[in-house]
Amino acid sequence: MARDLFERLDLNLLKTFLVLSQELNMRKASQKLFVSQPAISQALQKLRNHFDDDLFVKAPHGLEATPFAIQLANSITPHLDGLSAALNQSRTFVPEELTGTIKIAVAPVVLGCLSGSLFQRFKQQAPNCVIELVGWSSDTFNQIHRDEVQLGVNLDVAIPHNIQTYKLAELTGKLIVRRDHPVTKKTVTAQDMQPYPIASVITPGWNDNFTHAANIMRQEGAEPSVGFRSEFMMAVVDVVEMSDFFLPHSNLFPLQRYPNLRALDVVVAGKPYTHGVHGYYHNKYRSSALLEWLCVQIQQVIDQQISTSHH
Repeated sequence: MARDLFERLDLNLLKTFLVLSQELNMRKASQKLFVSQPAISQALQKLRNHFDDDLFVKAPHGLEATPFAIQLANSITPHLDGLSAALNQSRTFVPEELTGTIKIAVAPVVLGCLSGSLFQRFKQQAPNCVIELVGWSSDTFNQIHRDEVQLGVNLDVAIPHNIQTYKLAELTGKLIVRRDHPVTKKTVTAQDMQPYPIASVITPGWNDNFTHAANIMRQEGAEPSVGFRSEFMMAVVDVVEMSDFFLPHSNLFPLQRYPNLRALDVVVAGKPYTHGVHGYYHNKYRSSALLEWLCVQIQQVIDQQISTSHH
């Protein structure tokens, strides 16, 4: 009869194993677990003896997992995530008692519209907690997996394994132009905007190599031209204010801050164009009162911003 690998295993070793799987670095693992590197080495040796496998071998920049370790990490992660959620579910959540730092990665197209309002709301609701807003990047989902980022906010994106989504809002597409732009219509089509270049905001990991509005215009039978792209919203706004370029955006754009700009409604396939904005977080936090609270706060700020900007 095969020996029972679970019966004699210290579950603390599994936590060490998973952190090593995520970090692939002894020093980083020891920092994350608040233990010494010798303690990590001792735990790894126990794990190697228990599973009769090297688990991790030295690599040029740290450690490399063996095939067995990769398979083991994939197999046990959902179970330990479920255990974590079950243990944390019963805890009473009080925002005023929050301390430390919560890091939220936000797409540039959203960050420029909400940063001030989010800061004010979190300052009121959780005065002892530091909210750190960073830009969404191509590594954001990996950072969420490593618990370096607690929540991501972006438009519709393809999600990897173990990521949960929370629908924050359904946005209505708008085209932002300077106040004296040649287009005088209130509602426009792709053909109406074909003569004018697009000024596009880049969201790393989402539209690095294409311009979403240009693809939509092509689907509508128009021939778009992309005149400017930047990860910095303010740079794109500056270009729009001094040219006939237009910025594809939404009713989330803070129009009240820019008296020299106006918003055009846009019709795609004969109807107003809409798209979602979502919160993204690790699946192990699907029952977390903290993550639900964070999403609700952002949702309410988005609703308030839309109401203020376009009514």
